[in-house]
Amino acid sequence: MGKIDRKELGRRLEALRKSRGLNQEDVANLLGVSRSVVTQIENGNRELTAVEFTKLAEILFFSIDEFLSDDFNVAGEPSEAETVKADISQERISVQKMNTEKFKNVLLYILERCAGKPNVGETVLYKLLYFCDFNYYEKYEEHLTGARYRKLNFGPVPQEMKKIIERMISDSQIKRVKTEYYGKPQTRYIPLVKADLKVLNAAEKEVIDNVLDSMSDWSAKMISDYSHNDKPWRATEVNDFIDYELVFYRKPPYSVRVYEEDEQDNV
Repeated sequence: MGKIDRKELGRRLEALRKSRGLNQEDVANLLGVSRSVVTQIENGNRELTAVEFTKLAEILFFSIDEFLSDDFNVAGEPSEAETVKADISQERISVQKMNTEKFKNVLLYILERCAGKPNVGETVLYKLLYFCDFNYYEKYEEHLTGARYRKLNFGPVPQEMKKIIERMISDSQIKRVKTEYYGKPQTRYIPLVKADLKVLNAAEKEVIDNVLDSMSDWSAKMISDYSHNDKPWRATEVNDFIDYELVFYRKPPYSVRVYEEDEQDNV
């Protein structure tokens, strides 16, 4: 549509939306799509149909001819950094709240599934938990455990992990083992009880299983390097908490949501 590419089209729509005082959820409701679809459109990762484009012109009050012109501009457009911050602060649809019981059982389930894998020390375990939580949020726009992850130099770490681990050791649910792996010190955790799978629904278990199937054999360096290229990690300052909303800025191979399905459902 017109001479501009999808990236520029998305940038212009985003600028217009913000100038009208709307967030992505507002536009999604008016357009009849999910908020993540609006995110994909504004990021230039999703094609916009002619019907949707016409409807957006009505929602955002713009002339299609002017919008597609080379000299189109929205006064007071925010910078890229301001845009990301505004998106994150305005478009939260799932309130993050730590579910300690679910976190414990996800941890126990991971340890059960990875029993006998010598590579799964503390470092790998942190990353597996991170991808379980963030992949689930991208796919379903709801929190799995609600754990907060802090960006540290060696990777994302669940903030509440240390306290939960000590409590689980005290309750004889897991055991901490100090060992070596390829000549380097390693901390491992051995499950002493079975995970209560009744606290996990089918979708949650599927996401966890997919993460374990694809990453649980990776070395600590491999999974750490991979996590450092994930958009939520890259867009966060060291020592800050990683915002779950950043998953909607992911691109392959990190993105786990098939956004083409959203397009087909909402055309």
